[in-house]
Amino acid sequence: MAVRRMDNVLIVVDDLEAVIAFFVELGLELEGKGPLEWRGAERVIGLEDVRQDVAMLRVPDGPGRVELAKFHRPAAIAPEPKDAPANTLGLRRVMFAVDDIEDVVARLRAHGAEVVGEIVQFENVYRLCYVRGPEGIVVGLAEQLG
Repeated sequence: MAVRRMDNVLIVVDDLEAVIAFFVELGLELEGKGPLEWRGAERVIGLEDVRQDVAMLRVPDGPGRVELAKFHRPAAIAPEPKDAPANTLGLRRVMFAVDDIEDVVARLRAHGAEVVGEIVQFENVYRLCYVRGPEGIVVGLAEQLG
C-alpha cells in the first residue's frame, strides 16, 4: 500500500492569531479555528487533560494544509535554541511555491518576517529563500522561473 497524500503539517504556536495572519498573508486560506474538543485527540497525541485551540489553513487550489495548535494545557515546551539554524535535527521548514518571491517577502515583512540568508537563483529554474516568521517558524519560498 502506498501513501495517498500528505494531509497536513502541524506547527505548535504560542500566538495563534499572529501565526494565522502570517500564513494568510503568505496566501493560505483559513478553513476554520476553535477549541479542539474531541477527547480522542488525547489518546492520539499521548497527552492527558489537554486543552488546545487549533486552526487549519489550506493551500488554495491544492491538497496541502498547515494545522496550527495553541496548547493551553499542558503548556507547550519551547525548543532550544529559539531560532535554530538550518542544520538542527528535526523539521526545519515548510516550502511553498509562490508567483512573486519579492512581493511575498515584502508582505511577510509587515508581519515581522525576516529573510534567513538571501534570495538566490538556482540555475534558470527557481528563485529561493527561507523566511523566519513569528515564533521562529521558517518557511521556504520558491518562485519558478520562465
